[in-house]
Amino acid sequence: MGKQINVALIGNPNTGKTSVFNALTGLNQKVGNYPGITVEKKEGICKLPRGVKAHIIDLPGTYSLNASSLDENVVIELLLNKKDKDFPDVAVVVSDVENLKRNLLLFTQIKDLQIPTILVINMADRMAYKGISLDIPYLEQQLETKIALISTRKNQGITALKDLIANFKELSVKPCLNASEIDTEYFDNLRKAFPNQLLYKLWLVITQDVNFGKTDRNEIDAVADFKTKSKADLKRLQQKETIKRYQFINDTLKKGQTIDLSTAKDLRIKLDRIVTHKVWGYLIFGIILLTIFQAIYDWSSVPMDFIDSTFASFSEWTKNKMPEGAFTNLIAEGIIPGLGGIVIFIPQIAFLFLFISVLEESGYMSRVVFLMDRIMRRFGLSGKSVVPLISGTACAIPAIMATRNIESWKERLITILVTPFTTCSARLPVYLIIIALVIPKGRILGLSYQALTLMLLYLIGFGAAVGSAYILNKVLKIKSKTFFVVEMPNYKLPLFKNVALTVIEKTKSFVFGAGKIILAISIVLWFLASYGPGDNFNNAEAIVTEQYASQNISQEDLQQEIASFKLEHSFIGITGRTIEPLIRPLGYDWKIGIAIVSSFAAREVFVGTLATIYSVGSDEEETIKNRMAGEVNPILGGPLFNFASGISLLLFYAFAMQCMSTLAIVKRETNSWKWPTLQLVIMSSFAYIVALIAFQLLK
Repeated sequence: MGKQINVALIGNPNTGKTSVFNALTGLNQKVGNYPGITVEKKEGICKLPRGVKAHIIDLPGTYSLNASSLDENVVIELLLNKKDKDFPDVAVVVSDVENLKRNLLLFTQIKDLQIPTILVINMADRMAYKGISLDIPYLEQQLETKIALISTRKNQGITALKDLIANFKELSVKPCLNASEIDTEYFDNLRKAFPNQLLYKLWLVITQDVNFGKTDRNEIDAVADFKTKSKADLKRLQQKETIKRYQFINDTLKKGQTIDLSTAKDLRIKLDRIVTHKVWGYLIFGIILLTIFQAIYDWSSVPMDFIDSTFASFSEWTKNKMPEGAFTNLIAEGIIPGLGGIVIFIPQIAFLFLFISVLEESGYMSRVVFLMDRIMRRFGLSGKSVVPLISGTACAIPAIMATRNIESWKERLITILVTPFTTCSARLPVYLIIIALVIPKGRILGLSYQALTLMLLYLIGFGAAVGSAYILNKVLKIKSKTFFVVEMPNYKLPLFKNVALTVIEKTKSFVFGAGKIILAISIVLWFLASYGPGDNFNNAEAIVTEQYASQNISQEDLQQEIASFKLEHSFIGITGRTIEPLIRPLGYDWKIGIAIVSSFAAREVFVGTLATIYSVGSDEEETIKNRMAGEVNPILGGPLFNFASGISLLLFYAFAMQCMSTLAIVKRETNSWKWPTLQLVIMSSFAYIVALIAFQLLK
């Protein structure tokens, strides 16, 4: 087996770093989180010439080594800690041919750390289009490095880059310029105080507020204490350093790069005027969103129905083929439906990330974020929060996963916590059956009362999300920088490979992350519904058969009655009876209580649970409606599902956190059980209070 080397991919956001990572690693990559923090860690394996393997880490995008966010801290901590297992043997700095001047600032800083560094100039296929020409030998000489001119779109230059990585020992580690000239006396004293340390590393330790992991803490503290200058003076020195670096970069590019503006064909300014317009911008965004969600609904319904029926058939087949007993029931009624509950989300997640990836790759998403930031900021959210909030109308799970590109931890956390208020597609079965029962069929201005009620529920959900974000912004004492910087990248056709890899990675992330928790809770719920204490449960068949002995009842109906009786006396049924005093003030009985408890697995389970309780097949929706309409309130008399209890139930489901999958993904994204627990308690309490007030006022 050949030697393995560590390669760090570093670069500004929007330089095509992910495309380079995908071109080098293909499917040999995995995504996780850095230990203890929620920043995403992407790593992969690349095979190099002569049997060498490269372990490639795609570091978060950063503009310089002067950290201002959690993402940028990750980059500095790794580059300053030689004891880290991922410390790079070679750094590959990815730049974009159109923004070379800005990208080179980071490159010159990394060179000062004396790490072998390769400069990748990406999007070379746009050079002729933009009238850019480069003198590569001159640039290599001035920058003391080797340059790989590549185009990931046309798959050019990747082999040459692999050769440069394999031969990294031949690279010069000399800095490009002498940055210590900004204050010779100060840096001479620093050099004398710590003669065995790299000068630029000392400077970064003094000016950065980062955690240096396994590095010798005493050594770091000693350096950090060498603050013979005030914070303001250090800040001024940092600015002088940046100016000095840009002077060097400007001098280098004067000879090394020529731009003939007459040949540059730029539609970008004209397009930006339209898509970021105060009126047309919002209209275009609205049309795109409507199209996306209609497509998600239409396209995912076929595979979701197929998955649903396949798992139902598989469950039935397992029951028929395996010997009767608890183990068969566990597999057929617990594990298989549990797996189905995970797999059924895949089409929605895949399609949503397909669209988000296309919008990001094309450069349009940055314009949306810019457009929405002014509105969102008033409520403690970022412009980037708009994507998860609107995605939540399909499903809260991929929507919460889509918060990862929000830099500020406070804004990201608030977005994660409020997104479940947005009405998701899983609430629809509950809404539709209750609306059909309690809202009359009349019309106003040509619109039916039922359609207006449904639209109102969507608006209430979005209003609750924005309102709770405003409160959380005031309550949460999290220090988080909220400078809004968004770069407007060039418009480009999305790369199919990047889009496909994003969809695969995000889907895998859900299936293996949240999936384990969903499966475990599904099995627990199955156990609670399938077993019960005492004679009533154990002798259910004999008791029910005796009850209906005098009636002419079909075998199928008898089995349904037995199932209903068993459910009532199972652990989950007893739970329903136990919580009945608590939910009676909302206008519900124990049967609705069971449906509420079991629908924690997934909101849409509510209708299926009621179907079992009311002794009818879950596919006979009209019969369920008839049976539900005929239910009598045991306390007040009259129909159980009346206008008051119906509105109460609709409002309860609008606000309650009735979805274990969402809690699982919140736990995964926040790295803590604290936030999903608070979310569950606060949302459920709020839902209870609103439902209680609604019922008491309307009854």
